[in-house]
Order: sequence, then C-alpha cells, then structure tokens
Amino acid sequence: MMHYRVLSHATSVCLAGLLAVAVASSANAQKKYDPGATDTEIKIGNIMPYSGPASAYATIGKTEAAYFNKLNSEGGINGRKINFVSYDDGYSPPKTVEQARKLVESDEVLLIFNPLGTPGNTAIQKYMNAKKVPQIFVSTGAAKWNDPKNFPWTMGWQPNYQTEARIYAAYILKNYPGKTIGVLYQNDDFGKDYVIGLRDGLGDQANKLIVIESSYETASPTVDSQVVQIKGANPDIFINIATPKFAAQAIKKIAELDWHPVHFLTNVSGSIGGVMKPAGYENSQGILSTAYLKDPKDPDWKNDPPMNEWRAFMTKWYPEGDQDDAATVFAYGVAKGLEQVLRQCGNDLTRENVMKQAANLNFEIGIFLPGTKIKTSPTDFAPLEQLQMMRFKGETWERFGPVMSGEKSS
Repeated sequence: MMHYRVLSHATSVCLAGLLAVAVASSANAQKKYDPGATDTEIKIGNIMPYSGPASAYATIGKTEAAYFNKLNSEGGINGRKINFVSYDDGYSPPKTVEQARKLVESDEVLLIFNPLGTPGNTAIQKYMNAKKVPQIFVSTGAAKWNDPKNFPWTMGWQPNYQTEARIYAAYILKNYPGKTIGVLYQNDDFGKDYVIGLRDGLGDQANKLIVIESSYETASPTVDSQVVQIKGANPDIFINIATPKFAAQAIKKIAELDWHPVHFLTNVSGSIGGVMKPAGYENSQGILSTAYLKDPKDPDWKNDPPMNEWRAFMTKWYPEGDQDDAATVFAYGVAKGLEQVLRQCGNDLTRENVMKQAANLNFEIGIFLPGTKIKTSPTDFAPLEQLQMMRFKGETWERFGPVMSGEKSS
C-alpha cells in the first residue's frame, strides 16, 4: 500500500508564494534598463528640420509620431509605451548639436532615432559615440554611417549615396557612352558623397566626361544661377544632387531655359508630392532616378496589401499627411525598423543591446520593393543596399530593369 502525506492548505499556499517570489525575482533579473527605459515606457529622441531649407522632410517626423501613437494604442512594445520626443533643428548643424545634448542629457532618452540630414548627423556623431548612446537609422544615405569599427553607436538606414551614384554612373556608361555630364550638388557631405560615388563609378573616364560641377549652399534662396552656369558648359547629362526645395527649383529652371539634357535626380528628392508636382509634371517628364520604396502613386501598388496597410494607417493616424508624398512611406518603414529592433530587445533595454539587436537584422518590410531585405551584421551597418532605376512619366514614376546593388567592387 502506498503511503503519502497530504500537505496542509497553509503549507501549499506558502510554497506557491515562495515559487511566485522566485519567478518574479528571476523575471526582474532579466530586466535591464538604461536611461530612457522602464517597465512602462521607452523614451526615444528624434531631430527633424521642421523649419528651414529642408522642411519638406518635416512630414517624416510627423509620420513617425503617428506610427508610435498607433503602436501605443495597441499596447506598445512588449507592454511599454513609446514616448517620442522630437525637436526641430532647422537643418542647422549647431542646432542639431544643441538638440542632441538636450535629448541625451536632460530628457535622458534611450536612443536618438532617425535624426535627419547629413550635416547635422555629422555634427553629432562623435558626441553620440563618446556618450555611447545609439544614433540609429539616421535619415541620410552618407556612406560614413556604415563604420561599426570607428563609430559603433551610429547606424544608417537607406541605401547610401555613393551606391546610388555608382548605379547612375554604370547606367550612363552603358546607355550614354561618351556623353558629357554637368553636376549640381549641395555643398556638404550629402552632395560630396554623391560626387565621390559618381567619379568612382565613371572610373578613368570621370575627368573627361564631367565638364562642370557647380555647388550651392543650403542657405541660398535658389539654385537658378548654378543651373544657368551648368547649361553654359553645354553638358548632355544633368545630375541633380539636391534636397527637395532646390531639386524642384532646378527642374523648373531647366524648363524655363528650354534646355533638354538627360536628367538624373537623387532618390531623396524623388517624392511626387514633395518635388515633381511643385516643379510641374510637364517639366519633370523623362527624369531618371532610383527607388527602393514602393511609390504611393505607382498604379502597381494600388491593391498591394502592405501599401493598403500604410494607407489605412495614414487615414486613421495622420489624416492631414499627404499620401502622394513618398516621405511618409519612408517614415512608416523606418519606424517599423525601430519597432523590430525594440521587439528583439525584449526586456534588455540597454543601449548596448539596442545596438546589438540593430546589428542582427534579417527581415522584410512590405513597403520596400519586392526582393529588398533589411539586413545587418556586426560588421555591416547598412540595412538597405538595393535600388531600381525609374523614369518619370505622366504623373508617376515607372520602374525598369533589375533591383540592383551598387556596392563598390573590391
């Protein structure tokens, strides 16, 4: 006959209590926080040009704020609400520095996410790395954000400008051999990165083919005089390396001059709502650029499930946003990127783990062109590296050719 002892009710309750304490303490042991993270909140900093020469991009910050509101309404990330603190720097590097210090030292954010602009991000990069605060998914395609060895706390997002310029160079050499080139570029790291990539891609023909390079300052009111100067050199091809306001001015001026070069436009200014429409559809015909995002005005994506999800999000959470402006699609995609990183972090919300997870991504977001992967590793801080050529026709971009990677050949 089996002998067993019945535990008294009191003893079993006591054991259950001890067990609960043990479980709770092991759960607490797994929770790790740096400034900006608690059981209930993740505080994220952001810097945007809500005013100034690049204010066309303000909608990016507004879309991101709307996305985090949507996430919070669904319970946040791992039960924590996102507190999104976004400041204006007017696209002025000294102001960027001031706002970054405020976010890190007085707001005590966990990280700074998607700060916009090459000059501003350059101005804060050393500071962010000295403070060991993630400067993550910066909104600029400068090649320097992919330097994990020297700047382990900074990571880019979009395909880099040198990659894009090398794709244009390859396209020119193949389709317009021997044709001369005039370049308009913004006189900062953004513009210079493109010129480096272009010259790199043209190789030993660069000096022969590029007959003029004319730069402008972001403080200038217009680029009209630069366009007139470039036309004076009579190149066959015009390369427009400008942010939206100036890109649209250049398109308009070329039309006014009744000049018809082969026109390449940087993808950061490819927004239909932000650039092509203000420049005039009739002036924009035949312009060449590249894409990595699905354009909201492209009929191909009219019934595309991920784009329908984006449209539903915009309608509900950012109704005043312009659904023709690809910048809102960009912002939605990068916000999803951060959501993925934070979900991967689980309860270890340290700055070190944020960078560790950001350097361990391999997934897809439906608003990017088919075949595009968001992929990183501890030695590769470039999440997106693929682009497809496109041509402006009517009121929309038409993509053509393969999805390409313009990585530098070793």
